[in-house]
Amino acid sequence: MGNAFNQEEMNKLTAENPLINELVSTQELFWMNPSYKHFQQGIKQAPLGEKDIIEAENRLLRFAPYIKKAFPETKEMNGIIESPIKEIQALQQHLEEMYSEKLYGKWLLKCDHDLPISGSIKARGGIYEVLKHAEELAVQYGLLGIEDDYSLLDSKRFKEFYSKYAISVGSTGNLGLSIGIIGAKLGFKVTVHMSADAKKWKKELLRSKGVNVVEYESDYSKAVNQGRIESEKDPLCYFIDDENSQHLFVGYAVAALRLKNQLESLKIKVDSDHPLFVYLPCGVGGGPGGVAFGLKLIYEDHVHAFFAEPTHSPGMLLGMLTGLHDKISVQDIGIDNITAADGLAVGRPSGFVGKTMEHFLSGCFTVSDHSLYKLLYKMAVKENIFLEPSALAGVFGPVQLFKTTEGKEYIQYQKLQHRMKNATHIVWATGGGMVPKAEMEEYMKAGFSEMEKM
Repeated sequence: MGNAFNQEEMNKLTAENPLINELVSTQELFWMNPSYKHFQQGIKQAPLGEKDIIEAENRLLRFAPYIKKAFPETKEMNGIIESPIKEIQALQQHLEEMYSEKLYGKWLLKCDHDLPISGSIKARGGIYEVLKHAEELAVQYGLLGIEDDYSLLDSKRFKEFYSKYAISVGSTGNLGLSIGIIGAKLGFKVTVHMSADAKKWKKELLRSKGVNVVEYESDYSKAVNQGRIESEKDPLCYFIDDENSQHLFVGYAVAALRLKNQLESLKIKVDSDHPLFVYLPCGVGGGPGGVAFGLKLIYEDHVHAFFAEPTHSPGMLLGMLTGLHDKISVQDIGIDNITAADGLAVGRPSGFVGKTMEHFLSGCFTVSDHSLYKLLYKMAVKENIFLEPSALAGVFGPVQLFKTTEGKEYIQYQKLQHRMKNATHIVWATGGGMVPKAEMEEYMKAGFSEMEKM
């Protein structure tokens, strides 16, 4: 038991929220958010809106010439950091057999594991916030105007300018990768404070780019806190706060504008008769929160967003269930926060994201490491797509929606029983594009081993 609550307080909390007992048992479960509201009600209390997302998209468009020049892999997309969507019908059919459940609708994978530069969803928010900071500095000192060609930034002059400044972040891995790669490329001195669960190859890759990596034996929250403390000592250091950053959040939200275009190009409708379900792996909450918020702005009540968390790290679910958000951690209720899904190994959620999404999030579900490895193996075999364990968390969403009592109740509550055949399910694949071959082979072995147990 953690130190935040005494036994009497914990007994009261559990009595008010009996689901805590199920969370403690680390069984897979599906939770429908009782605070969910119709979009027009919820948006009145939201701290951000459409103009914030459009401003972020415009900033990314200004930086596209720089990205195209500095990262040749983005040349084909003219410097736009974006991923494709792909139908995963073979996996859908296989999971119907595996779980003995009809899984209605069209299944699509949003391939953020294929995002250029850092191979994960963090290439959205992480890179965006670094670019925003770089722009503000250059404009402040008269080196850049927003009408200029931003490819100018890929030059000795700008690298020397940025080398006077530092950037710091706490990370379980992928956010650190995205910030480290773009920050170092621009010329900043970057320090990434890495938690114990961060993969060794991610640390080595960062160091190869000239990034200072500080390792901790404890979890994500400690790495973030230390990063914050260290950066406060240096007036020229900019701390990217994964737990509270609105800039990260809107950077992720830009994905919604682009997904809308992708769905329209595939002639996929989203309306009252054609509901859209989106399943997003969740760590501290910024990435999935930003994407879900952006989608709610576009599709309002026709989109249903769910967060996916490991059974051993259900931080966002716990925070929203109790209404305590970042005032409670999974360690407080006796869960160890240890999972193979390193990017999701976050015991204390973002209070900013939890409160922002309180009325927009349809629910959360949890998934075990055993299921993640099975799904990883099946995704590779059936679709020839190779992801890291955390990126498979969303795949379990449609299974839980159709199979669990709570999932069926959600469908009925939303009066969607007769519309599910027309539904589109988007599973967000959040990372895996930069996983070394040897590491992926180990993941595949673990997945095969889990399949053998069935």
